[in-house]
Amino acid sequence: MVGRSVACNSYHSIVERLARWLLMTHDRVERDELLLTHDMLSQMLTATRPRVSLAAGKLRTMQVIDYQRGVVRILDRKRLEQVSCECYEANRRYLQQLPWAAA
Repeated sequence: MVGRSVACNSYHSIVERLARWLLMTHDRVERDELLLTHDMLSQMLTATRPRVSLAAGKLRTMQVIDYQRGVVRILDRKRLEQVSCECYEANRRYLQQLPWAAA
């Protein structure tokens, strides 16, 4: 997964990577509201904060997410999956195969 993440950061657009990261976070917290700042996302995505803000703005314009002062709300998960790169699905399948994921 680490290798895929490094490759993803090198080859996929910031919008695709942001969508992937939001989906992976959404899977773990199982809530539509995520406590994430643009600064935190910029660190996770190895991108500048302005680039993350532009990507989030694009997802907001598409009505896939909304955000306000450190809270990102997923509005349309299905569309977010469509925007995400293929790395999300590959990571999701890998994580489901882990022994503790069978519960």
